[in-house]
Amino acid sequence: MAQFRFRLATLLRLREALRDQRRAELAEAYRVDDLLRQQQEEVSRTIDSLYRRCREAAAPGPVDVDAMLAAQRYYATLRSRQQQLLAQRQHVAGEIERRQQVLAAASRDVKILEKLRQRQAEAYQAEENRREMKLLDEAAARRAAQEDQQ
Repeated sequence: MAQFRFRLATLLRLREALRDQRRAELAEAYRVDDLLRQQQEEVSRTIDSLYRRCREAAAPGPVDVDAMLAAQRYYATLRSRQQQLLAQRQHVAGEIERRQQVLAAASRDVKILEKLRQRQAEAYQAEENRREMKLLDEAAARRAAQEDQQ
């Protein structure tokens, strides 16, 4: 009995490779988003720390005006960085959404071919079973004919 061969096996392998590539691209986008989130958290911690130091420096007593001005400039820089990171994360979120859709489409393409392969394999097996039954029936008929002749 010959083995079942799916004629579109090469196409299936190509689609699976494409799906795996799309998964890797989505994972990379998630890694970028995670890195940006970590950077946002670090900037937020730095802003909180700067805010506490400014409050302590503004306590009653002598005030270092130059240090306060430098802290204000640094705060403005940090807020600008925070806004940049937010914009980058929003862009990455859009890219993640797009990549999720591309991955879903690639997965559907693979699933379609896998279902086709399964249906063809089942049809092949049913045909093989039918042929085998036919051969067994013919062998049984010949044996019955031989027994009748004896």
